[in-house]
Amino acid sequence: MIARSNDRLHKAINVTEDATMKVERFFKRMRIEPHAGHTLLHIGDMEIWDGADLALLREGLTQIIERDRDRDIAVDMTFVKYIPSGFFGMLFDWFEKRKVQFYLLNPQPNVQSMLWFRQFFEPCAAGLWRLEPKGLRTLPVMDDAEISLSTLEAMG
Repeated sequence: MIARSNDRLHKAINVTEDATMKVERFFKRMRIEPHAGHTLLHIGDMEIWDGADLALLREGLTQIIERDRDRDIAVDMTFVKYIPSGFFGMLFDWFEKRKVQFYLLNPQPNVQSMLWFRQFFEPCAAGLWRLEPKGLRTLPVMDDAEISLSTLEAMG
């Protein structure tokens, strides 16, 4: 536990086997590191997120995406049991608008049972899930000419 706390408090520089430098950086209580071609975001061991946690995560991801220009991001969800559904919408917005590919690492069963997760994430390796927008293609799309009062009444 002490090593974990120290890890969070200090910027760490590790030398990989191929002698290149791998830099871990920190944003508030989140640890960010390059890993296997992704930017890996560790959010800590908090099980239940609220709106404030989501705002912190949004701020950290904005730095990674806008300032660092990273477009391949994995979020470590190992400890998370509940997350506001706005989290998934936020990831999808960046996927659509900034072409960022997101992965979730080790999402817990509670997270996997959420509607957004089931609709938009696909397993791609052991414990790794990729944001796949193919779920959107199955939704009906109407152009303006098709929308009328009778259509809305029939829907509702």
